[in-house]
Amino acid sequence: MHPSTRHTAILKLLGTNGTCSVSEFVRQLGVSDETVRRDIKSLANRGLIERVRGGAMLPAVVQEPDFQNRMSHNSAEKRAIAREAAGLIENGDSILLENGSTTLFVARALAQHQDLFVVSNGLEIARTLLNHRNNRVFLAGGAVREDDGAILGADAVAFVQRFRLRYVFITVGAIHPEGGLMNFYFDETEFAINALAQASHLVVVADHSKFRAQAPVRLCDIDRIGTLITDRQPPEPMVQRLKEAEVRLIIANPE
Repeated sequence: MHPSTRHTAILKLLGTNGTCSVSEFVRQLGVSDETVRRDIKSLANRGLIERVRGGAMLPAVVQEPDFQNRMSHNSAEKRAIAREAAGLIENGDSILLENGSTTLFVARALAQHQDLFVVSNGLEIARTLLNHRNNRVFLAGGAVREDDGAILGADAVAFVQRFRLRYVFITVGAIHPEGGLMNFYFDETEFAINALAQASHLVVVADHSKFRAQAPVRLCDIDRIGTLITDRQPPEPMVQRLKEAEVRLIIANPE
C-alpha cells in the first residue's frame, strides 16, 4: 500500500474513532507495526494527528460550543450517563455537582431522591434540586458567567473549600490518555481542582465525544478519577490507561 493511501486510511480511522492504537491500525491496514509507527510520526510532524502512547489521536480542539448547543448535543447519551450517575447516589448523600451540561442532566435524574446535601456552582443545577424533597442546596457566590450560569472566581473557590462531601461529579472538555482531564477555561478548571479536593470519590461524567478532543487547560491525571461514566467503550489506549489507574468504568446504554 502506498504511503499516501495509508495516511488517508489512518486519518479516516481517526475521523471515525477519535483515537486508535497501533495494533488497531495494523489490523485495519494490514501492514507492520513498524510501518504504522513511521506513518504516525510522519503525520504528526505535519500537524495532522497527535501521537499518544500506543497510538494516535486527532489534534487538539481549543473551542467549546455554547451551553445550549452542548445541552442538545448527544442529549440521549447524556441522559443515559445521568441515570447511571444517579444510581450511585443514595438518599441523604452529600454531593457536589460542578456546572456543566452533563451534570445538569445528572441533577434532573435526581428528581426522586431526597434529603440530599448538594453543593454546586451552577444556577440551573441548584434550581433543579431545590425542591420539596427536603434537599439542602448550597450555591457558590461570585461572578456568574452569562452563557451557562456558572459561578466562578476566587469567591466560588473559597466557598467550595468549606465542604467535605461523599461524591463530586464533574464534566470536562476532553479526556486524554496521557494529558488526563482537560477544560477550555482556566477559571472553571480552578474551581474543579478545588472541588475534587473536597470529596471522597471523584466521578467524571463525559460522553464519547470527549475522547476525540483536547482542551488547553489541564485539570488532573487519569489516576485521580474514581469512576468514569460514559456512553461508549473508550478507544483502546484510553481503556488501557483506565485499567492501569484502576478507574471504575461504567458504560451507559442510551435509550
